[in-house]
Amino acid sequence: MPKAIDIADARALILTRAELRARGYSERDIERAVADHVYRRVRNDRYVRVEDWEGLWNEGRHLVNVVATQLNSAEPGPVFWGPSAAVLHALPLYRLAPKNVHAVILGARHGRTVAGVTWHSIPVDPADIVEVDGIRCTSIDRTILDLACTSAATVSLSAADAALREESVQGQVQDADAAAEWQRRMQARAEHAHRPGIVRARRIIHFADGRAQLPGESVSRLHLASLGFAPPDLQVHVRGSRGDDYWLDFGFRRSRCFGEFDGRGKYLDDGLRGAQSTEEVVLAEKAREDDVRGVTGWRTARWGSPDIRTTAIFGAKLAAFGIRPPG
Repeated sequence: MPKAIDIADARALILTRAELRARGYSERDIERAVADHVYRRVRNDRYVRVEDWEGLWNEGRHLVNVVATQLNSAEPGPVFWGPSAAVLHALPLYRLAPKNVHAVILGARHGRTVAGVTWHSIPVDPADIVEVDGIRCTSIDRTILDLACTSAATVSLSAADAALREESVQGQVQDADAAAEWQRRMQARAEHAHRPGIVRARRIIHFADGRAQLPGESVSRLHLASLGFAPPDLQVHVRGSRGDDYWLDFGFRRSRCFGEFDGRGKYLDDGLRGAQSTEEVVLAEKAREDDVRGVTGWRTARWGSPDIRTTAIFGAKLAAFGIRPPG
């Protein structure tokens, strides 16, 4: 099961040739280890064990590339932009695996790609340059706007939902005032921007909702809108028969059905399962679902990542549960 990492984790994974030599590798050994896929060269003089690399999500792999680029740069380092800034801010990049690291050229006129780094000639206000653990990048608000202008809606909405969630949600409850302030601030930023993709970006910002806990929930909402569903209730609170508090991802009133997006991590990731085994998690979910049905009379439809690959696939999945527009 792939895992998520932060900047400190990424730094710890990266080794130089000197560090490999200190571990007993000769120059020939290093080249053989790369050829035999024991180590992966991520940047000049920066290596990661292939086993570690393959155990990362796309976001983690890109973060390793960003950190390696920073380590190879003269101070103060590049200003990372777009998806590269997003991973520094711990934002998701739904099914996006950037081929290059992205950075901003400050004071230059022409963009270019050199040694796996795409340099963008894009104006950035100094106020929108921040440091995350010592690495310069665009601010989280500017990063959301850049993604919304340049990326697929699935990518940009997942990131926008995550940013809004961090600012306005405690547990499963969204602070309406904090969410409204985020919307006001981001819409004002988008209204004053004149650049390709800005109309799409305004729609993404308007559609963002911090109650989405996972990118799969964000993408599910996009598909629901495309299918003609009315906006579903999100993070619906249900009090169980013994007073337990349950929160259901989606509520479809017309169909009298709840909807739950199930990421594989709930069952397979040790960090998310805690001390429970996969079997215990499955049994607990079944008991929860039975209790919810008992107190509400509503069924629960579950879906996972394969079910939201396209709008048509998702629509067929919901229809199998009798859930159809307008919802």
